[in-house]
Amino acid sequence: MALRHRSLTVAVLMMAAGTARESAASGLYFTDRGVRPMGRAGAFVAGADDLGAIWYNPAGLADAGTSFLLDASWLQFSVNYTQTLRVVNADNVVTYPTSPTVHGNAPFLPLPTVAWSYVLDRQRKFTVAGGVLAPYIALASYPPTVEYPYGPGPSPARYTLSGFNGSLVALPGAWIAYKPIEQLRFGLGMMALIGWLQTGVTFSACPEDRLLCAPEQPEYDAAAQLRVGPIFAPSLDAGVTWVPSKYVRFGASGQLPMVINSDATFQVRLPSAAEFDNASMGGDKAHVRIVLPAIARAGVEFRPDDGLRVEAAWVHEFWSSQQTIQAVPEGITIDGVTGLPPKLAVPPITIPRDFQDSDSFRLGGEYHFVAAGHGFDVRAGVAYETTAIPTSYVSLSSLDFNKVILSFGGSLYLGPHWRFDAVLAHVFVQSLYVDPNTAKIATINPLPGNAPPEYVNGGQYGVTSNVVGAGLNYRF
Repeated sequence: MALRHRSLTVAVLMMAAGTARESAASGLYFTDRGVRPMGRAGAFVAGADDLGAIWYNPAGLADAGTSFLLDASWLQFSVNYTQTLRVVNADNVVTYPTSPTVHGNAPFLPLPTVAWSYVLDRQRKFTVAGGVLAPYIALASYPPTVEYPYGPGPSPARYTLSGFNGSLVALPGAWIAYKPIEQLRFGLGMMALIGWLQTGVTFSACPEDRLLCAPEQPEYDAAAQLRVGPIFAPSLDAGVTWVPSKYVRFGASGQLPMVINSDATFQVRLPSAAEFDNASMGGDKAHVRIVLPAIARAGVEFRPDDGLRVEAAWVHEFWSSQQTIQAVPEGITIDGVTGLPPKLAVPPITIPRDFQDSDSFRLGGEYHFVAAGHGFDVRAGVAYETTAIPTSYVSLSSLDFNKVILSFGGSLYLGPHWRFDAVLAHVFVQSLYVDPNTAKIATINPLPGNAPPEYVNGGQYGVTSNVVGAGLNYRF
């Protein structure tokens, strides 16, 4: 039964991540957010001067004026995974069976930003803003079966999440910026991850001594439907921008951690194996706790002339705060399994994560010019990001890698009020092999046994990813 709550916590982590950081590029997010900022590869800390500042540096709202922003991006994401298991038989002979390659793809789901700002006073010292953000989460769906030499069989991806139909997650927030003098800006805001997650996952309830079943034997699979929420995980962010001259500006911002403390319910279809013919579940409630990291950002932007802007930025995410995921069942039991006590109480579950801090180094810029009576911007940027997930902990439920992001974008201005934006970015990711001898993601099994844990995340991972987005900004 413990396995059911491990997946539940992983599900929350994926939602929250991803979940939460909603896009801070490393860790469990695959890119940073926003159409215009991503055109600069996320180098938008010192140069933040429109409603994109609510995520990168709220001090930049002091330059946003009274305006409205609507944009959306599609994170095109595909995965190829070839599983390699480490299997120890009863004679302590180790084998390494390999499964057929599983292909996963993200659905077409534009991820929006909606925000507005208003200047409160004639001196333009105070600006308030509100908005709703959607996390840029790398999620892929996987087929339930793959083709083996003997014919169709269950996919090794079935032990990860199977979809998020019925889920709804957002980051609403409110911010205020203050510009006491032209050379200095401050910003402060509060946001909260809210909503709920609904997903499915398959568990293995194979007795660990393997006297009755083989590793990953389908008859011992248990299918679960999970619903986590309502979720309310608040956070504060703040920033400052210093403009010592018209040629250069410095910016820094930070965001506090988000802590998810949420109730959850689940429904489980028990395995079809004979030992479970008379078995049933008692209770359906649990509580999960996940810490999502604090974020620090800094940047310097150079403006050598009126049209050109170039920024170098650094982002640090404190993912080392997530060493475990905790799940506490509330009176959940598995009852009536043949050969076991009548009721097996499910104890609190602690899932090791061993995440590490991650860094992102970004260089991006834009150039403004006028042609055919209209204003135009062209943008480009490059970023290098380190992963927060140690190789041994990479799985289809926690995908992240060291990566390089190359982005291009632009804007068209129509009159003094309208700006239309677009972005195209490619994420360069090198394939990754998780050695099954060092893999750390195990199927957690509620049934007693004496065999070592079965780690199921070994094998070869390959990922391709692009970001395509468009948006508009209206300035009153």
